[in-house]
Amino acid sequence: MSDIHQDISHDQYAVRLKKLQEMRAGGFDPFRANAQQTYFSQDAKALYVEGQEYGPVVSVAGRLVTFRVQGGSSFVKIQDQQGPIQLYFRRDVIGEERYGIFKKSLDLGDIIGVTGALFKTKTGEITVRVDSFTLVSKALRPLPEKWHGLTDSEQVYRQRYLDLIVNPESRARLMLRSRIVSSIRQTLAARKFIEVETPVLEGVAGGAAARPFVTHHNALGTDFYLRIALELRLKRLLVGGYDRVFEIGRIFRNEGVSRKHNPEFTMLEVYQAYSDFEGMMELIKAIFNDLCRDVIGTFEIKHAASGQMINFAGDWRTARYFDLIDDAVGFKLSERRNAGDYKAKATEAAEKLGLEIHPGWETFEVVNEIFSKKIEPTLIQPTFVTHLPKELCPLAKLNQQDSGLIDVFELCIGGMEVAPAYSEQNDPFVQREMFEKQAGEEQQKMDTDFLLALEHGMPPAGGMGVGIDRLCILLTGAESIRDVILFPSLRPSGAGATAQ
Repeated sequence: MSDIHQDISHDQYAVRLKKLQEMRAGGFDPFRANAQQTYFSQDAKALYVEGQEYGPVVSVAGRLVTFRVQGGSSFVKIQDQQGPIQLYFRRDVIGEERYGIFKKSLDLGDIIGVTGALFKTKTGEITVRVDSFTLVSKALRPLPEKWHGLTDSEQVYRQRYLDLIVNPESRARLMLRSRIVSSIRQTLAARKFIEVETPVLEGVAGGAAARPFVTHHNALGTDFYLRIALELRLKRLLVGGYDRVFEIGRIFRNEGVSRKHNPEFTMLEVYQAYSDFEGMMELIKAIFNDLCRDVIGTFEIKHAASGQMINFAGDWRTARYFDLIDDAVGFKLSERRNAGDYKAKATEAAEKLGLEIHPGWETFEVVNEIFSKKIEPTLIQPTFVTHLPKELCPLAKLNQQDSGLIDVFELCIGGMEVAPAYSEQNDPFVQREMFEKQAGEEQQKMDTDFLLALEHGMPPAGGMGVGIDRLCILLTGAESIRDVILFPSLRPSGAGATAQ
């Protein structure tokens, strides 16, 4: 049994266990194989026609979330994935024996199936008048206390199943995540993109500068990496003739945990042949347009941290990376990029802004520290930050006017990066050189097969990544990435506990 703390007395558990044992002794299985469910709760209620004494007969099933037994009649509520629906039990309808079982055997948290006709109560609530019912799963442990719910954040994440039962805000938020992902799929499918699946286990951890998780494949006798990006596999498909391709997949990076970071997260990566980073601007706007219109229901949402209203309608701001840097430091640092004192000037500017700079950092890392700590958090409204230093994105096309910059954008909304996009590098010689020059202790290993693929010819393309978890934080008003992931990564709670 789990060592997770339960706010439950021995007596509470014992009472329910005794009921279960009595049912089994009487020849009744309290864990049935199935129950009829012809409608979900809200779909069933939609069938009721106003003015009718009784509507159609429906079969619904779910967990008992309110349970108050009265004399010869009782109102209770069950909850399924669509929400609650009220049930009306009457002794003279279901019979003395079954009503006795209903009163004696059922508890809050039990899962039941019922069949009956719809009607509307005097208070105006559409309700099922129960003709028959079946207990399909006995709950041995009670739900968290009704009025306080499940409020401890640690318990919320470790026992997400309880959180989903008793906290409607969590349930709605995580349901909305599913609708967000579905909408993205529909938007891309309407534009002739093909959804694919690529390997999670990779021989080379490529496509990003990140620390991978390592695992060993016993049959092949070699180490593999859990993928840190989807990019290099998807670009191989561009070579193979898939002109528009995308994947929504899990990514694994053996790095820190924060409000915006989880070691296991979900990415959308999309690639379109015969396009570029500006084509990706149009695509991400289309994705947000469909999300706002069809899922969120508004083009204005409140930014949870600042309280500002984020407006997704109309034109979005476009700003060059170094213009933002110059504004932040108060002088034309960008004009020193090719000067011998560039690093010194950048370091001086960063320290004046209160930033701690590691002496071993490259100049682009110093400059990007200014951007990530002092600029990005201020970009609340949708902003395309363009023309980044080439060292930050070795897989992007070099800018034709300035070979030190790349044709990319980072879409920042709500003070965080939501979607980077590139004009993808398809020159195998330039790509090899950029791989070889990529700096940092987390240097990306050379994927020679990808370079071989490029030598067969990859069409010009635009590519984009969207962090699904961050997108959901933004659109749901969540405080943390853990609030939009069903089972976030956690330290084990104790000996024998399962880590999630």
